Amino acid sequence: MFWIIASSVAAAFMATAMIFVRMRAAKRPASVKKIILPPLFMSTGALMFVFPVFRVEWSQVLEAVTIGAIFSFFLIRSSKFEVREGNIYLKPSRAFVFILFGLLILRIILKIIIGSSISFGETSGMFFLLALGMILTWRLAMLRQYLRLEKSLS
Repeated sequence: MFWIIASSVAAAFMATAMIFVRMRAAKRPASVKKIILPPLFMSTGALMFVFPVFRVEWSQVLEAVTIGAIFSFFLIRSSKFEVREGNIYLKPSRAFVFILFGLLILRIILKIIIGSSISFGETSGMFFLLALGMILTWRLAMLRQYLRLEKSLS
């Protein structure tokens, strides 16, 4: 139970940090690099699966990634771009903060429920995959939207 609480507190700090990063990012023009790099950096966390304690069944992988993709819908809906002074900027959204914390609370509830029936390592692996599926889907949608807008500017 300690690890579930500790990881939930860590996730809350990361969500808070993400809000500040997002607010700062809205002040500078967006780019393909800024959209692609976060999921790429996060993917290095997949090295956790080198250790047997974190490994999950393929059905659990599919389940976690699918739920992550479903959760990303809310982030996709709150991420819009706008053109200012010939540059493309991420439009700040008030809903983003509520969506991010709502998803965090939902993930904590799911973690408590799932954590009672499978090991901590498997729970960690599944929630890493859920987060990766969510961020990857969200960022791919952002990239698509960005490239469309960039093409219309040309």
